[in-house]
Amino acid sequence: MIVFICLCLCQAGVFVADAVKSESVTEGESVSLNSSFTQIHRDEEINWKFGDILIAKVKKNKESKFFGDNAEGRFRDRLKLDHQTGSLTIINSRTTDSGLYTVSSSERDMINMINLTVYARLPVPVISSNSSLNSSSSSSSCSLVCSAVNVSHVTLSWFKGNSVLSSIRVSDLSSRSDLLLHLECVDDSYSCVLNNPIRNQTQHLYNTQLCHTCARCVCCCGFTEAVIRLALSALVGVATVAVLVYDIRSRSLQQKKSVQKYPSNSD
Repeated sequence: MIVFICLCLCQAGVFVADAVKSESVTEGESVSLNSSFTQIHRDEEINWKFGDILIAKVKKNKESKFFGDNAEGRFRDRLKLDHQTGSLTIINSRTTDSGLYTVSSSERDMINMINLTVYARLPVPVISSNSSLNSSSSSSSCSLVCSAVNVSHVTLSWFKGNSVLSSIRVSDLSSRSDLLLHLECVDDSYSCVLNNPIRNQTQHLYNTQLCHTCARCVCCCGFTEAVIRLALSALVGVATVAVLVYDIRSRSLQQKKSVQKYPSNSD
């Protein structure tokens, strides 16, 4: 769609400045779309369009004009224009403001294009126990589920520390998105993260009552660490036996020398 618009403009003799620029913002925040004009010339008119719908125009040192009924009235009372540069500010942005914006001049054969994406506010994900799986499982493992509601264009992920354990991508608006995690035991290094390209929300697994807490023992360590600990224990054991054998031999040798030096007078 954007490439098609650029080709049409070029064929019409209009210069498209650089590539299409991108802007991102979270809904409710204000965003300023730069016209790329340093200063508006005298009597020059700057026009802003959303798609192919005219939404605002301004002349230097003259009153701005907004077309609040255009674009189904979505921008009514939410637009501001800079009379010096022609830049457009959208106040209290909404997800429906996402789209392609073009700014053109009445005196210059140039047009700038900005692709705006307004992301919905992210809810904090919720971690809960998957009671149906836990009740039917005879093992000591447990199942956790991380959930987010009314989200789109986000990624939901389970982390252990800084390592991603699993994740899902939600493109279309979903009333509820769930991500399961199966564990033998839990600690406070686990977390669930919901993020889009500009924001994230994190929920840490502080409530270890959902699953039994990992004990600090060899059985809860990784395989490599367990092997190392066993090897160290074995070495300590061998060293202890060697010391005992040396001590016994030393005492035996001292007793023999004592007998030879002080022989019995029974004869």
